[in-house]
Amino acid sequence: MGAGQSRSSNQLVVPQANAALDQLKYEVAQELGIAIPQDGYFGHMATRDTGAIGGNITRRLVQIAEQSLAGQFK
Repeated sequence: MGAGQSRSSNQLVVPQANAALDQLKYEVAQELGIAIPQDGYFGHMATRDTGAIGGNITRRLVQIAEQSLAGQFK
C-alpha cells in the first residue's frame, strides 16, 4: 500500500471526501508534531499518537459540521 492508502474496511458515505480527509489527517498530524510513516502504514505508530490524530480529526469534523449547520439556519 502506498502513502495515503488505508487498510481500513470502513466505507466512506461520500467517497469524494477521501482526498479531503487524507489532507486533514496530515494537517492534524503536523500540528501535533507527529510524523506519519512514508509508506502510509500506521501499524508501527504508538497507539497514543494515532489516537491523538483521530481524536483531533473528529473534533475538527464536528467543528466543520457545526459551522455548516449554523450557516444554514441564519
